[in-house]
Amino acid sequence: MPVINHVRGDQVPDSMLNVRTPVVKLPLWLVLTWWLLKGLALAVVLACRYWYATGPTVLLACLYVDFGWLGPVGLLVGLAALGAGWRFGHRASFERFGWWPALSRWRRWWYRRRWLSAMTTAKLTVAFDGHAVVPILKRVRSTGAADVLTVRMVTGQIPDDFARVSERLTHTFGARTCRVIPADRPDLVTLTLLRGDPLAAVVAPYPVPSVPDLAALPVARLEDGSTFRLRLAGSHVLIVGATGAGKGSWQWSLIAALAGGVRAGLVRLRVLDPKGGMEMAAGIPLFERFVCESFRQMADELEEGVGELQRRTARLRGRTRQHTPSTDEPAYVFVIDELAALTSYLTDRQLKDRIKAALGILLTQGRAVGVYVVAALQDPRKDVLPFRDLFPTRIGLRLTEAAQVDMVLGDGMRDRGALCDRIPMSMPGTAYVVLDGEPTPTRARASYWTDAHIADLAREYGWLRVVDGDWTEGGAA
Repeated sequence: MPVINHVRGDQVPDSMLNVRTPVVKLPLWLVLTWWLLKGLALAVVLACRYWYATGPTVLLACLYVDFGWLGPVGLLVGLAALGAGWRFGHRASFERFGWWPALSRWRRWWYRRRWLSAMTTAKLTVAFDGHAVVPILKRVRSTGAADVLTVRMVTGQIPDDFARVSERLTHTFGARTCRVIPADRPDLVTLTLLRGDPLAAVVAPYPVPSVPDLAALPVARLEDGSTFRLRLAGSHVLIVGATGAGKGSWQWSLIAALAGGVRAGLVRLRVLDPKGGMEMAAGIPLFERFVCESFRQMADELEEGVGELQRRTARLRGRTRQHTPSTDEPAYVFVIDELAALTSYLTDRQLKDRIKAALGILLTQGRAVGVYVVAALQDPRKDVLPFRDLFPTRIGLRLTEAAQVDMVLGDGMRDRGALCDRIPMSMPGTAYVVLDGEPTPTRARASYWTDAHIADLAREYGWLRVVDGDWTEGGAA
């Protein structure tokens, strides 16, 4: 019959060796001393970790002990006066080194309080080995209009997982919009939560540069209040928006940014306005060519542009791979106000085929030799614009349907924050810009050019003037 050993009240099977846990009795003073040392060590660690809270508290307490209430109150008043002087004396440095870092730390604490529930309800937590693994909030950087959150993703996640729930995150954190941007490191993703909106106010026209930089033309305002500089060099620009969305603001902002080059002879503008010239005729002194009535003349202009492209290609072949504007070899910019009227709505099939063939050559071969196309249209359907993919720079203004966003800007752009269908009618000129190869849309609002602004621009920078009722060369009137 087997023998049963009893160890601490539990019955265990018979074994060769039975070991009892020794019981060591310690005096009470030693246990209390150990607990006291452990508590002091923890307090030191917490005080060092949260120095930004414990340091000022200790300082204010010392001042109170030495000087009473006059000490801490005097210090706070002095710091407030110093901060106000810094703020009004040099606002840029105050915001950069004082206000924004302090606000970022406060916002980081605010986000961390809501982080676990936000990740769980957005289904961004991952169950692994019986535990819930949560993305880690690494950093928060606040600006006047947005909070930029740097997040370390859980292993197996990709930025598109966050993009798909960007609207949930927007409402969870009480922001206006949320855009997801892949970070430099593959395990990080950046969430830009827009809180204020610098684009709500009308954007005034920007100063016209005397010599335009085709790689950085100032045309719009970004969400952070800085200037958006459009790259035209090596690119073509497509502007799409519903009626009244503000396509003219982008066109005139771009023309104004090129006006200095027009006067200097570095840029030649050739404008086709199938709508009869109602939109673009005010800038005739700035244009080398302007056609608004005859579709046949528009086809001739595009084919002449193809001829110039081919002749320039022959001249530059073997000399350079990228054209640099000069008075001898200026940049040609074709501005087409309503592209669909030439590629889809035109009933003359022969003219339509000529226009499509010429546009195809300009779009595929023109960038390297300084021949650029800036086109605007309202209908983004594929049958209306068969060569949409040949425009590296796409600008999506207010659109009527959510499905049109990806038609204009590319697949998945609406998930990444390009909510063109939600741009209010009260904000014409507001758009999302996508560059070819860039995964993230940029929100900006173009400057607004009134008829008076356009007339002044044409008078100051135009190279044509009226003589006996006709346009002739000779500089501004």
